[in-house]
Amino acid sequence: MIQNSESKTEYSKSDDIWQQGDLVEIDINDLTDSGDGVGRWRERVVFVPDTVVGDRILVRLVRVKPEYAHGKLDQIIEPSAHRIRPSCIVADKCGGCQWQHIDYQYQLEAKQNQVIQALQRIGGIDNPPVDRILAGDCDLGYRNKATYPLAISSATGQVQAGYYQKGSHQLINLNQCPTQDARLNPLLAEVKRDIQQRGWQVYDENRHKGQIRHLALRIGRRTGEMLLTLVVKDWKLPGMKAQAEEWLKRYPELVGVSLNRNGDRTNAIFGDETRCIVGKPYLREVFADLEYQIRPDTFFQVYTETAEALLRVIESELHLQGDEFLLDAYCGIGTMTLPLAKRVREAIGLEVQSEAVEQAKTNAELNGINNVTFQVGEVEKLLPQLDVKPDIVLLDPPRKGCDRAVIETLLQIKPQRIVYVSCKPATLARDLKLLCQNGEYRLTKVQPADFFPQTAHVEAAAFLVR
Repeated sequence: MIQNSESKTEYSKSDDIWQQGDLVEIDINDLTDSGDGVGRWRERVVFVPDTVVGDRILVRLVRVKPEYAHGKLDQIIEPSAHRIRPSCIVADKCGGCQWQHIDYQYQLEAKQNQVIQALQRIGGIDNPPVDRILAGDCDLGYRNKATYPLAISSATGQVQAGYYQKGSHQLINLNQCPTQDARLNPLLAEVKRDIQQRGWQVYDENRHKGQIRHLALRIGRRTGEMLLTLVVKDWKLPGMKAQAEEWLKRYPELVGVSLNRNGDRTNAIFGDETRCIVGKPYLREVFADLEYQIRPDTFFQVYTETAEALLRVIESELHLQGDEFLLDAYCGIGTMTLPLAKRVREAIGLEVQSEAVEQAKTNAELNGINNVTFQVGEVEKLLPQLDVKPDIVLLDPPRKGCDRAVIETLLQIKPQRIVYVSCKPATLARDLKLLCQNGEYRLTKVQPADFFPQTAHVEAAAFLVR
């Protein structure tokens, strides 16, 4: 039943009419892969953020189409058994997390179901072999990296750092964040004060004026080493070296302070050039008993422990004998390549970013691993040119999944086994359908993993055999 937006006691003349501003009473019975709740009114779908399966709610319609609408939670009539009080006092405003109002065990169930539904609906796979989702010991305080946009409060003139309010570019100021490693919290609160005292200008994206755009923090979960990076419009920050030296003295675990230059009008956080001001340009981290050098803009999974757990599943499922030839597409800095290279005869890593390849080579040398080589280039172009017949191919593409040329090349070179690590179930399902459609490959197992607690994101590793 719909209530008119002018009065909650007046009902619309026809139960079949709905329009923007109306109130709709619905039950939430599903969650989208972006984290919104899904309900129905007279067979019409309504998407509502900040809800969970089992909620009975009143929704204010904000965008209306003939068959569906997007709404805003107006009132919880009856809360779901899965609804909890968020740990963060700004969870209802901050866009950093979508699911702090959902108990963690149900988050895991929802993510596992997200993978199953994608494989069934998009991949056309009946009864997909999906194992129980992997989860770390902590659903808070797990992030080894956080990057905060900066702004100036219009009310107080103070420097702010935080995440944008849901659906806007209005910054929600934070002095701590419950999802990042707690050891980073003092830096978040105090660096803002230092920027204020230095008189450095904060970037205004509308006017393309000002200097400091983002504050980026990283920590080695195992080593405790930290990096602090300011993303700036240009290099002109008077007194930067003195301030950086002060930070290094103040925070004993801080090993390096850098500037990254991003002078473009863009939503991208990092620019192409990073300069270390004091200390080291990298931190050390231990992953899978190997030592890695990680720079401010290096891609490295934000939940170290769960990434390791997924790697252990991959190693176990492959039953490596030591005589295999492994090809790791989209290899990054060798995070997965190097531990697996220790257990095979030979390995090759492909990666489009030249800086990542240089780091991968450094990390291989650092750990004395000499049976692996790395090549720079787009996987869809490199892979067809390689005159190799790998026994195992590891895929870990970006969210958009594999280029069609990559799938076609794999079907030509026919590796015995493929491990596809994905951060988006929909593109995973699409690509698995292509790989399996002619009976060339058989899906034997899918292992979901929760790399991003308190959000709707889910990782999964799919195992294929010929």
